Amino acid sequence: MNISWIAAKRPHILFIVADDLGWNDVGYQNPDVITPTIDGLAKQGVIFQSSYVLPICSPSRSTYMSGMYPYKTGMQHIVIGGRQSVCLPLELRTLPQQLKEVGYATHAVGKWNLGFCNLKCIPTYRGFDSFLGYYNTQEDYYNHTFGGYLDLHDGERVAREYDGQYSTHVYTNRTTSIIEAHDPDQPLFIYLPYQSVHYPIQVPDKYADMYPHIGNEGRKKFSGMVTAMDEGIGNITRALQDKGMLDDTIILFTTDNGAELLKYGNNFPLRGGKHTLWEGGTRGVAFMAGAGLQHTGIKYNGLIHSIDWMPTLIGAAGAPQAEVDGVNQWDSIRLNQPSKRSEFIYNLDDFHIPTQGHAAIRVGDWKLILGYPGESDGWTKPMNDTKDTALLYNIYSPGDTPSYLFNITDDPREFHNVAYQHPDIVQKLTKRIQEYRLLMVPAKYPAKDPAADVAAKKNGNAWASGWC
Repeated sequence: MNISWIAAKRPHILFIVADDLGWNDVGYQNPDVITPTIDGLAKQGVIFQSSYVLPICSPSRSTYMSGMYPYKTGMQHIVIGGRQSVCLPLELRTLPQQLKEVGYATHAVGKWNLGFCNLKCIPTYRGFDSFLGYYNTQEDYYNHTFGGYLDLHDGERVAREYDGQYSTHVYTNRTTSIIEAHDPDQPLFIYLPYQSVHYPIQVPDKYADMYPHIGNEGRKKFSGMVTAMDEGIGNITRALQDKGMLDDTIILFTTDNGAELLKYGNNFPLRGGKHTLWEGGTRGVAFMAGAGLQHTGIKYNGLIHSIDWMPTLIGAAGAPQAEVDGVNQWDSIRLNQPSKRSEFIYNLDDFHIPTQGHAAIRVGDWKLILGYPGESDGWTKPMNDTKDTALLYNIYSPGDTPSYLFNITDDPREFHNVAYQHPDIVQKLTKRIQEYRLLMVPAKYPAKDPAADVAAKKNGNAWASGWC
C-alpha cells in the first residue's frame, strides 16, 4: 500500500448508486444508451465485470452502510416498507461513522430505504452531517409523494420547497452545492443514491426525445432517465474539477440490483432481473475511477461483493478497519491484483415467500441456487419495439429444491444447469450454504404499523420518524 500517498492526503470519495440500473442500461455496455459521462469515467477507470449486489434495494443498501451480509442483520427479505417498524440495526457502525472518525465531512443525497420509524434510524443519526432525500423505496419524481404522503426531507425537516422539481436535478444540485461550499483540505464523502432509474417511469421530454429510434414509450422514457442521471453526474464531476478536487476524488458507481424488467430496464445477455438470484438480478454494472488507481482503462474480472465496498473505501481512506463480512479490495483494484474473494452468498431468505429468491452461493467458478430462484426468468432483450415484451416467471416451490448448478466462468448466461452431472459439487456447495445458515437471523419484516400513518398526518401529511 502506498502509505505516503494516504498520509499526505486522504482522498475525497463520491459513492454513486443508481437504482434498478441493468447490465445493459449504460453506454459502455450498450451503445444505444446515451451516457457519455458514465462511459468516460468507466473507460478511464476500472470496469468491474464480476461485481455482485443483492437482488433488491434495502438488502444492497444495508451492505453499503454496514459491510455485513443481510442474512446476518435481518435485512434479507424484500425492502423496508414505509409502515414497518424496523431499520438497519442500530448497533452497526456505518461507513460514514467510520469515515468521520478520521476527519471526513459526510453527506447523503437521495434514497435512504434503511428505515426511519425511530429518529436514530435516519441518515443524520447514522453518521451523515447532512441529508436531502427520501426515506422510502420509491416516490413520484416531481411531487415527491409515496403512499399518500410527502417524502422529501432536508435533515429532519420536511422539504416542501421542491414540489414540481425533477428529483434527479434536485439531488444533482444539492451535491454540486455541497462541493462548492466544501473546504478541499478536509476529506469529503458524498453518498449519492439517485432515485433514477426506479419506477415510476418519469423524465422531462427533452431526455426521452433523444431516443427517436425507440418505439416503446416505456423504454424511451427509461432511457431518457438514464441520460438525465448521466448529465447530473457530469455536472457533479465538473463541480469537482472547478473546485480543484477531481484529481483527489475516488468515484465509485454501482447499481443496487439488476434491472426491473417489467419497468423497461434490461440485463441482456444475462438471465433474469431484479427480484431474482440469477446473474441478471445480482451481477451489477459498476466501475471505479479517480484517485489512487494505478492501473486504469481496464476491465477487472475479480469477484467483488457489495459487502466489500465499505472496507474497500475505508481502506482507500487509510482508516482503521472494522470486523465485518466484507473484505478490503482496495489494493486488488488499484494494482489490478487478484481479488481477495473466492466465494460469497447471493442471499439466504427463509421467509414465506422469498420473492427475490431462497438461497444461492458462489464458490470459485461454481454457482448453486437452491429452491426458488426468484420471480422473473429468461434472457430478455431491450423493449425497443412498440409493444411490451412478454416476460417469463418462475413458479414458486418451497424448500431447497430444485437445484441449479452453473459454471459461471464458462456459462455466464446460465444456459446449462449441470446439477445432475455434478452431484458431488452440489453436495459440497449445499454443505457450505448450511454452514452459512448457522449464522442466519430471522428476517425483520414486521406487519404494517398504523402508527406510521398517525405520525405522517400529524406531520402535515409527510412521512415522519419517531413512531417506534
